[in-house]
Amino acid sequence: MEENVINYSHVNIYQGNSLVLSDVNFEMKQGEFIYLIGKTGAGKSSFIKTLYAEVGVKEGEANVCGYNLKQLKKSEIPFLRRKLGIVFQDFQLLNDRTVHSNLDFVLKATGWEHNEKREERIAEVLNEVGLSHLIAKMPYQISGGEQQRLVIARALLNNPPLLIADEPTGNLDPETSDDIIKLLIKINREHNTSVLMATHNYQLIDKYPSKIYSFSNNAVNLEKGIYVKV
Repeated sequence: MEENVINYSHVNIYQGNSLVLSDVNFEMKQGEFIYLIGKTGAGKSSFIKTLYAEVGVKEGEANVCGYNLKQLKKSEIPFLRRKLGIVFQDFQLLNDRTVHSNLDFVLKATGWEHNEKREERIAEVLNEVGLSHLIAKMPYQISGGEQQRLVIARALLNNPPLLIADEPTGNLDPETSDDIIKLLIKINREHNTSVLMATHNYQLIDKYPSKIYSFSNNAVNLEKGIYVKV
């Protein structure tokens, strides 16, 4: 039986000395698509930061992609993060480098030594997100939607089992937002990649329903109801 990509049991999450989320129980199976919802300040970002060990877990049991977060050594954090693809709302691209160089930088940093294999992987992920024709452009020369596609391509480079999208449509217009979520759904279906998406866009959730965890009153709850796999 395949283990969950995320398994939290009775986890308390702190920012400094402040308790942000209490008694978090959360599980995500390989291939699931889950939305995280809740008001700003409800704890979604703090929860997401624990997944890639930016915020530590000291109470409860927490496992992500086979790593026990309570026992995680500092030297293991880069290896955990290679199993996660992270899509940020504000892109966090290197604006002084081309589309190609943004991706090549990540591959070099994560141990891809052979030029030919890096070139092959860059071509694959750009084709996946529909940006092959923009390989020589600078980030500021492409649209916001195209920049977010590039961020998704970057997140896919190391074939992560889990893709974390933190408000990926927050800075985009409705039509572009729709294109981005359809791309995430395509990746989820075609590669069995687990997709965890924090969002305030309830129109997208209504259009593409899936499992929802809501954040409020220092707690995380699985929303009741019937979910259609996106």
